[in-house]
Formats: sequence, structure tokens, C-alpha cells
Amino acid sequence: MDGLVLLNALATRLLFMLHSLVGVWRVTEVKKEPRYWLLALLNLLLFLETALTLKFKRGRGYKWFSPAIFVYLISIVPSLWLLEMHHETQYCSIQSEGMSQNSSRKEDFNQTVKSNERTNGADDLIETAKDFVNNLSTVCEKVWTLGLHQTFLLMLIIGRWLLPIGGGITRDQLSQLLLMFVGTAADILEFTSETLEEQNVRNSPALVYAILVIWTWSMLQFPLDLAVQHVVCPLSVAARGFPSLFFCQYSADLWNIGISVFIQDGPFLVVRLILMTYFQVINQMLVFFAVKNFLVVVLQLYRFVVLALGVRASLHSRPGGPKSEHSCPSPPSETGLSPAGCECGSKEDLALPLRVSPVTSDDSHPPTP
Repeated sequence: MDGLVLLNALATRLLFMLHSLVGVWRVTEVKKEPRYWLLALLNLLLFLETALTLKFKRGRGYKWFSPAIFVYLISIVPSLWLLEMHHETQYCSIQSEGMSQNSSRKEDFNQTVKSNERTNGADDLIETAKDFVNNLSTVCEKVWTLGLHQTFLLMLIIGRWLLPIGGGITRDQLSQLLLMFVGTAADILEFTSETLEEQNVRNSPALVYAILVIWTWSMLQFPLDLAVQHVVCPLSVAARGFPSLFFCQYSADLWNIGISVFIQDGPFLVVRLILMTYFQVINQMLVFFAVKNFLVVVLQLYRFVVLALGVRASLHSRPGGPKSEHSCPSPPSETGLSPAGCECGSKEDLALPLRVSPVTSDDSHPPTP
């Protein structure tokens, strides 16, 4: 097993596990109940996936699907759900911010006094780490939740980059996939931060659940690599008709269209339209992104029609296509006619030259009758 492949595989999964544990820690801090530490048991799935990958794939990835990304989603998404459903995590009062500033100043003062009294470097490092953790605990919960959302999306992109690639995807396709993930992550973060901050949304728990369901559904595109993998179509596919050739020739484009219409832009557009029409939540950014989602859906459907018309035109232009009414089922004979009597080729190809013996001027040798 390559050492660099093993290092990337283990380091990436370790980052996933640490970020998931940070999310579980924030849930226990917010809920004030130790039983939420049981969410950390979801990381056992990541241990199992790591062992199976190292044993059967030698640390490399799978074709069309990334189990490590999928298991990471399973381990971190429940923590983010609980943080979003906790009402207090979304509002930071001025009093709490003032207490946070006073406590941080007090900790800074105590740290300065203690650092002057100590001479041991190890003790200074431990106390500094404790002060850092205490200062993190005083940060507003709304900031914590938003930070976890942001680092979650960054971990998906960086982790997919660091994970060893398998045999089903090239480095060029991986670069395309990462660029797609950057744009997708920005849109998803805008969707959650824009909708869940509205007061009318927070007053409706059912709407919050619906938004979180759509958000979770949009995350399922990250473990998939189908939008960049092109399949080489055999020649026999064209003989099966339009559907087989269409889905084989443009499989990557069709997956990209399907992900945009049914997983991301389509559901996001529906939620934003419901917010604007039924709940009367209208602001400049909400209208802008609703128009953006609408344009993306329309353009993706337009591309689908263009690809379909292109494949149909190519089928009609083939020699065995629907327009080739005079094609013969078998190769033509030497005389230019098929055994069934069907004329193949053009009229110029069927015209056979007549072999005429040359006429000489010597009358003593007339041509043989």
C-alpha cells in the first residue's frame, strides 16, 4: 500500500471525526444534558468504513460514490439539526455579549497575572489551552452554529480533495468536481443562513423542519461523483434506439441536470417561493436568489432539450437511421445489387463500364464475332 495514500486516507477521516466531535460537544453545551454524547457513537460507522476501505480498496476511493463523505454526513448532520432546533442558539442578546466581553477581559487579566508568576513552560501551555477553551465557550451560540455550518461545508470540499481517488475518476474530473462543490456549498450556506434567520420562519417549527429537510436532501449530492464521469458508449448502443444512446452519451450531463433540478435549485426555489407567497417573507436577497434558482432550473431544462434534439438529429443522419429508407440489410453483390434486388449506393456506383475491344486499322484481322 502506498504510504501517501494511507496517510491521506487516515488524516482525512480523522479530520471528519474531530469535526463531528466538536458538533456533539456544542450540542451537550447547549442542551446541558450529557446523554447527547451518545451522538459520538455515530463515529463508529466511520471506523468501520475506514477498516473496510483499507482492507478491500487499499485506502483508495470507490467508483461513483464516496462512503467516507456519506458516513461523515451521518455523523455531523444530527448535531447541526439539534443546534438549529434549539431556539436560544439563534439569538444573542446584548447582555450575553457584554458578559462574554467581561469574562474574556477577566480571563486575559488572570492569564497575564499567572503568566508572570509561573516559570514552567508546560504549565503555561496548559493554562493557555484552558483559557482558549473557556473563551470559546463564551462565544454566542448563533455564531457557533453558523461557524459549524461554514466549517462543515469547507470540510466536505477539503476532505474530498484529500481523499485518495479511485479508479473511476481522474484528477481532471476531480478538479471539476471540486469547483462544482465550491459553488454548491456557497448556495447551500446562503440558503440556510438566509431563511433560518427570519423571525417568521422561527415562529413556525414545521417550516424550520421543512427547511432542514431540504438542506439535508441537498447534502446527498456531495458523496456522488456521477456528474463528472463520462461513460464510453459501445457501438451497439446506437442500434437500441434513442433512449439508450441519449442516456449513455450524455450520462454526466444528465446527472448534473438532475442534481440541479431535483436536489438543489429546484427544492430551493420551491422553499423560497413559499416563503415569499404564503409567509410574506420578502427581502432583497431572498428575491434575488429565488430568481437565480429559477434561471438555473430553466437553463438546465433548456440544456436537456438541446441535448435530446442533438441525439435525435444524429440518429436520423446515420446510415441506418430512420431516413435511410433504401438501406440494404446485407452487403451488395459485385454487380451493385443486393440478393433481394435492392439497389444500394448511388446511380453512379451502379453504372458498370462496358469493355469494348479496340478496333484496329488492319483489315486482315477483323474482330472476332
